[in-house]
Amino acid sequence: MKAIQIHEFGGPEVLKYENAPKPVPGPDDLLIKVFATSVNPVDWKIRSGYAKGRFPVTFPLIPGGDVSGEVEEVGSNVKTFRKGDEVYGRPDPTKNGAYAEYLVVNANTVNIKPKSIGHEKAAAVPLAGLTAWQALFDHGKLQAGQKVLIQGASGGVGTFAIQFAKWKGAYVIGTTSQNNLEFVKELGADQVIDYKNEKFEDILSGVDLVFDTIGGDTQRRSLSVIKSGGRLITIVGPQFIDAAAARNVDLEGFMTQSIPEELEQIKQLIDSGKIKPVIAATMPLKDAAKAQILSQEGHVRGKIVLRVV
Repeated sequence: MKAIQIHEFGGPEVLKYENAPKPVPGPDDLLIKVFATSVNPVDWKIRSGYAKGRFPVTFPLIPGGDVSGEVEEVGSNVKTFRKGDEVYGRPDPTKNGAYAEYLVVNANTVNIKPKSIGHEKAAAVPLAGLTAWQALFDHGKLQAGQKVLIQGASGGVGTFAIQFAKWKGAYVIGTTSQNNLEFVKELGADQVIDYKNEKFEDILSGVDLVFDTIGGDTQRRSLSVIKSGGRLITIVGPQFIDAAAARNVDLEGFMTQSIPEELEQIKQLIDSGKIKPVIAATMPLKDAAKAQILSQEGHVRGKIVLRVV
């Protein structure tokens, strides 16, 4: 099969489009014919070696944290799927990913894909959608009527977070660049702040939940807008634990989990028209290096999708 593989840590040039062995499913697995995958920041962080402390790597490695495709083969213990099912999900980040024509996943990590969208759009959903869902609801405990600030609202995770929070009935605030202000409003934000020209801490107060996708000084400054007893949930690691404790703010980081029941809930929201994936660009798999460069430069609106079939 054709795949993108890396044989060493490095820049985009280490991504090689080449032949690789077709994987063989075990008794609890599915062999998926991959139609599309997408690019996430964790892909180039793993490629560069930046994330090697979080994700063990064995070379050669096939990246790719999202998959949408068709079940080609079903393991002997699997009763919930059959050959030909169209599925989507997030592959195990410690194993080979979906930058390839075929992928093996544990059957307990995927779900039937949304019927109302094609594979390219479906491939943009799993990792970013699960991350936003788990940040807001599993860890952030967001409820209707609460006030939530989403830092980085126009990115892959942020675009889902804005829509999920609005669907939940929260008052939704997003930070983004000036070029994306109207776009984030169209996604459902009640209030949008231009982070380059406005200081959100001068504008906001009494926020119940901050979802931080940026970290660093943005995380530190976010603490000042959260009410006592509120939460700050981050996907870049909790960096200001003492300062959060001093303000009676629950600061928590987490690793996204592959939960089929949540993929099912997200699927239902997509199929009912309440949520939509945002695609910045679609490229063929062989252009994975170009796609990762675009992702690494930042300021991508939504997700970059790699078309495999």
